[in-house]
Amino acid sequence: MEKVAFYTLGCKVNQYETEAMIEAFEKKGYEIVDYNSYSNIYIINTCTVTNMGDRKSRQIIRRALEYNKNAFIAVVGCYSQIAPKEVLNIKGVKLVLGTNNRSKIVELVESAIEKDLQTNAVDDIMEIREFEEMSINQYKKRTRAFVKIQEGCNQYCSYCIIPYARGPIRSRSINSVLREVEELAKNNFLEVILTGIHIGSYGKDLNNIELIDVIEKVHKIDGIKRIRMSSVEPKTLTEDFINRISKLNKICRHFHLSLQSGCNETLKRMNRKYTVEEYRDVVKNLRSKFDDVGITTDIIVGFPGETDEEFLQTLQFIDEISFSSMHIFKYSPRKETPAAKHPNQISSKIKDERSKKVYQVAKKNEKNFINKFINKNLTILFEQELKNKKGFYEGLTHNYIRVVANSHEDISGKLLNVRLVEGKDNFMLGKLIK
Repeated sequence: MEKVAFYTLGCKVNQYETEAMIEAFEKKGYEIVDYNSYSNIYIINTCTVTNMGDRKSRQIIRRALEYNKNAFIAVVGCYSQIAPKEVLNIKGVKLVLGTNNRSKIVELVESAIEKDLQTNAVDDIMEIREFEEMSINQYKKRTRAFVKIQEGCNQYCSYCIIPYARGPIRSRSINSVLREVEELAKNNFLEVILTGIHIGSYGKDLNNIELIDVIEKVHKIDGIKRIRMSSVEPKTLTEDFINRISKLNKICRHFHLSLQSGCNETLKRMNRKYTVEEYRDVVKNLRSKFDDVGITTDIIVGFPGETDEEFLQTLQFIDEISFSSMHIFKYSPRKETPAAKHPNQISSKIKDERSKKVYQVAKKNEKNFINKFINKNLTILFEQELKNKKGFYEGLTHNYIRVVANSHEDISGKLLNVRLVEGKDNFMLGKLIK
């Protein structure tokens, strides 16, 4: 039996696509092994969000030859889509595939092996108009399932390479989405996370359908207890959208609402399509409709041209909004994007200083949010036992607080009532309610 090893870099969409490729190989009789071991075939699903992502991808590709100098190496994903010739020049690479035709990965690998030829199978992604089906029927060692419903992005933020790596928006048919969720429900998954490259644009290439329509239909599927969305922008959460989801009791009261900057001038240079005033209104509306809602976000500090005054506006705005959690990124120039050519680049020292200041505000607000739930009872979907602490299991509340609780029996995959008793740095201790 031929052995295949996978390595995934980057986002949740990449993770979903790797799971689908693994399943395709398993159906053909291949044995899936750990990447850091001997294998006949190595497949690396790459990321290109930053130049560092490119570098990490190259490092992982080269590592395969340490385990088997005669291995067949296939590279797929965003980095190989953007720079296929560069990837082909890496020692050992036999097949390069971009962000299309991953559903044909087994056939492409077998064909390249049979012909013993180095193969460039990267399409012109800007010409692709159909969503590529890559459904998953079995998730291993997981309790929450990601379901990819959308591909591509038409936003063209000035710092982002992804529209060039993923191409224009393509939406998955609603019937296909529902079939996958129904299959996951049959396999005892209680929570699904609807994901994509820019899920807010779902349906714009279809007739008379939007993201909210998919959510409402998924909500009707028996067996599914929780529904989440991956990151969305403020423009997605219109008053009508929020009113409709507020009527769905399976919707988790957690929204990852992309911000990037709390200053309108910076947002303009980023080519973001909203203002801080619009963002504030969406947050206010969410909090009026959902009790105990968790709102998380992403922030980029040190964006080209960001003055001290602009940064101060961001700092004040994130403190005002009081996010339950934040991802903080120091701006990293991505070649081939407009922002990388901006003349007023910010020094690493200033980026470090600003990042620390945002972190301090973020941790204060996260602690305040967590502490509101001490001595409250919430339902937790437990995922797994902690690797370093036997008998302790971790899971998530509806509003995305990570909780750890002790149990004498395996509670993985169960929705249980828990009293939250103590807040830690980035999780809470809980006690099972008998």
